[in-house]
Amino acid sequence: MSGPPLIQCQELTKVYPLKGVAVHALRGVDLEIARGEMAAIMGASGSGKSTLMNIIGCMDRQTSGRYHLDGVDVSTLKESELASLRNKKLGFVFQRYNLLPRASALYNVELPLFYAGLSGAEVTARALAALERVGLRDFARHRPNQMSGGQQQRVAIARAMVNNPLVILADEPTGALDTASSAEIMGIFQQMHSEQGVTVVIVTHEPDIAVYCQRKITMRDGSIAGDEPVIHRTIFNRGA
Repeated sequence: MSGPPLIQCQELTKVYPLKGVAVHALRGVDLEIARGEMAAIMGASGSGKSTLMNIIGCMDRQTSGRYHLDGVDVSTLKESELASLRNKKLGFVFQRYNLLPRASALYNVELPLFYAGLSGAEVTARALAALERVGLRDFARHRPNQMSGGQQQRVAIARAMVNNPLVILADEPTGALDTASSAEIMGIFQQMHSEQGVTVVIVTHEPDIAVYCQRKITMRDGSIAGDEPVIHRTIFNRGA
């Protein structure tokens, strides 16, 4: 991996006022993630990992410091520019799937494409291709309540990937799943990373999930307490 980092955080701080008290969620965080990495950000509740992900995901702004995404100084952007950057370069996967309950899997995956200037046929074709990549093309017309938790999370991953983002940000993506479904989901992340070169950042408190990544970044009390390579567990086998 060469060239400038895709994600670059410099001296990030985040302070929240709470009942007249300043709560320091981030304390001078320095972090670089290269294009094409698969990294886990670990930490207990209150460690700052979710706050850091929200800033990396352009869903929140730091109190001080600089954040560059793909060479763009995010702190200088207007809200409309921030939304555009988020929609074009980032894909999100959440613990509780965040699917529209009364809509089909296909419609849920199509949603990010509605403002992409594509024809209806192109939108449907791309959404079906994304469902195919996660093994759910045959479930395109199913609603979330007709699918298992693991299947719903695969729909969420397809939705995150349908715009071909540079980065997938996954916040506790296996937190609501059993062990077998968790391994299946992590295998899909590994496959996307291997086949498409997408950068994957996974926020988790589970060491068993971090081992699927190449790198483990540990947060404690708003600071990075550890940053080390992982002898990772491979589920996806490119040659299979």
